[in-house]
Amino acid sequence: MHIPDNFISPSTGALFYVIMIPVWVLCLRYVIRNSTPEKMAYLGAGAAFSFLIMMFNVPTPGGTTAHGVGGALIALLLGPQYATVAVSVALLLQALLFGDGGLITLGANCFNMAFVLPFVAYGLYVLLRKVLPDGWKERVAEFVSGYIGITLAAFCVALELGVQPLLFKAADGQALYFPFTFNVTIPAMLIPHLAVASVVEGLVTVVVVEFVRRTAPEIIEDNARVNFAETAGADGKQVAHAGLRKSAWIALAVVAVLSPIGLLATGDAWGEWGAEDFMSATGLNYVPQYIAHGFSWDALLPDYSLQGLPDIAGYILSAVIGIAVLTIVFRLLALAVSGNGKTSAR
Repeated sequence: MHIPDNFISPSTGALFYVIMIPVWVLCLRYVIRNSTPEKMAYLGAGAAFSFLIMMFNVPTPGGTTAHGVGGALIALLLGPQYATVAVSVALLLQALLFGDGGLITLGANCFNMAFVLPFVAYGLYVLLRKVLPDGWKERVAEFVSGYIGITLAAFCVALELGVQPLLFKAADGQALYFPFTFNVTIPAMLIPHLAVASVVEGLVTVVVVEFVRRTAPEIIEDNARVNFAETAGADGKQVAHAGLRKSAWIALAVVAVLSPIGLLATGDAWGEWGAEDFMSATGLNYVPQYIAHGFSWDALLPDYSLQGLPDIAGYILSAVIGIAVLTIVFRLLALAVSGNGKTSAR
């Protein structure tokens, strides 16, 4: 799902920045105006969870790998604007520190995973809750929203990659950027997601949302006002939030320790090849010009590794660093919320 730099043209990357900049501004403004410091803490935990789940690569048909995003569950718990902020910050961190994704492609990656995924998932969830019969409608709506949300995000990736060789070619006809058109990119992106990654996203959404629904239902965005009055009052609410925060940090610690499981999945995610292994991964007899000699960013911990450390240790260290950086970022946002006159009693 992470489009690397040089796989799309700079003009394509610029187009998605033009799309995403107003989205970022509006969503961040909404988050700051409508949050308490307490809710910002949950948002930070959501961003950390999204960062970690994207480190979990799972094997998919064809020998490639894929991963969940967590954008649907953040959207269902806090709202799609919160999910856009959380996943965007996680993607920026991955690109800057770990070389996962890219800087030219950050706008496109955020459009797919931080905009399309959460807003589609949230809209579908609201619709399904209205039309499904009582009983299992909550769980079905949660699963389907996560499943469809990430599938449509993968479809967007397929379109963005597939259009490149149609628009950008050298004089000899060779692709300058990504070389495969829609007849390859669409099945290559959709089959692994429909079979594996979308299932992971749906299941994670159900498990986490149902856990929160049972422990602190008042934080769920669409139930916040109703449940605040109907739950056990201020003291009970504080106890529930304290328990949920503790559970969230325990869960993040466990996921961080288990993150090296992602190393067990052999093969790269389809479409995320480095220039050095491009020909062997694609079967082409050439490397597109700008993939071979385009923009490069020297990340501090490329591929979640540190020279001199075993892969497992480097992966866990990367997970810990990611959690720490995201915690700092969202505590700073919480200060902005506090300065905006919000309190946890709102």
